[in-house]
Amino acid sequence: MSNESSAAISAVRRDWVVEHREMYLQSGGAKGHIMDITAVGGRFFGTHALVKYVGRKSGKVFITPLCYADIGGEVVICASKGGADTHPEWYLNIREMAEVEFQIATQAFRGTWREPEGAERDKVWAFMVDCHPFYANYQASTDRVIPLVMLKPVEEIPVFREEDATGTRQF
Repeated sequence: MSNESSAAISAVRRDWVVEHREMYLQSGGAKGHIMDITAVGGRFFGTHALVKYVGRKSGKVFITPLCYADIGGEVVICASKGGADTHPEWYLNIREMAEVEFQIATQAFRGTWREPEGAERDKVWAFMVDCHPFYANYQASTDRVIPLVMLKPVEEIPVFREEDATGTRQF
């Protein structure tokens, strides 16, 4: 998939993503954690986390909703960008941070992050594709290896609020 076709997909989903993020934040996580994403090749009970990070160039705080899975006590997110040829901005920003904040439903955490490698990555990738089948299509559409990020909670923090974000997600 080219960056142009990824941009076209993002344009179609933009309103849905914005509405999803607002619903998740406004409800304190009571809504938006589980969504029906069968329309995009996902599952009826598609799980979503919120990830909070600081822009490496802007210094602004962003909150992005992302599909996730839980494996071995760690939350796994996928830097797919819909199969684009470039990494998503959230991933590039997280790579510059020592810690990351994330929210699962009505609980938020400060935690560490890492990228699995080798056989562990293969196992985690297979698990993610099983949970969210569209990732296989995304990987098939690009030459880049889609990164996986594993988040491990260290301490519980207050749930995210809309006013926590000083920037809006770039599509």
